[in-house]
Amino acid sequence: MKNSELIELSAEELAAKLSEEKGQLTKLKFAHAVSAIENPTRITKVRKEIARLNTEITKRKAASASN
Repeated sequence: MKNSELIELSAEELAAKLSEEKGQLTKLKFAHAVSAIENPTRITKVRKEIARLNTEITKRKAASASN
């Protein structure tokens, strides 16, 4: 998901997407620990997506606090 798409989401949608991505990361890590997954770079991509979501949430909190 691109940053421009994240900006369009509401706060509730961001939180839901964040929890979904965290769950997916947990599943990927578990699957990778049990046996090697087909594409281990997917773990990195999910981690970066979580970081993007957290960044957008923090940016919105800072904007609301400054107003």
